[in-house]
Amino acid sequence: MRRRALAAWMVVTLGAGSTALAQVAPNSPAGFAAETLMQFEASMQKFVALAEAMPADKFGWSPGPGTMTVAKVYAHVARYNYLYPATSLGAPAPDGRDADAAEDLSDKAQLVARLRESTTHVRAVVRGLADAGAATEQYGRKVPQWSVLLQLVAHMNEHLGQSIAYARMNGVVPPWSR
Repeated sequence: MRRRALAAWMVVTLGAGSTALAQVAPNSPAGFAAETLMQFEASMQKFVALAEAMPADKFGWSPGPGTMTVAKVYAHVARYNYLYPATSLGAPAPDGRDADAAEDLSDKAQLVARLRESTTHVRAVVRGLADAGAATEQYGRKVPQWSVLLQLVAHMNEHLGQSIAYARMNGVVPPWSR
């Protein structure tokens, strides 16, 4: 009986919370841009540190056929740091930087520089958003701009985990884990 009462309470309470969240979602949540930027900065700091720690001769390594190399993962993240703002937030890459060009990089120094540059770009885009709740389009659906930022951080963190696994498979301990 207690389990049923608890379950009913959870449905009502969590359901009410979901409704409240759904009502906030179309607007820019207070502090969302600052929180997103904080999360982005923390993860990109790790990404750059890991790229710097990985030996240059391992940038061509991948765990198997059909998987991205170390360099490709870093390039991919840098590319999407330019691509998401350009395609969904109306913020083109600086100096006409071609968002696709990063995918072809394989040199360690160039990739570390590109990761840093793309970090600077995302930082400027987030700080320049007038209304993160304004509607935009991403992957063919209407979303608030803050959703694009959420996707950008989620995408980057997915590949940060991948990069950590790649590093450890190559005997590299992430600098923040030492």
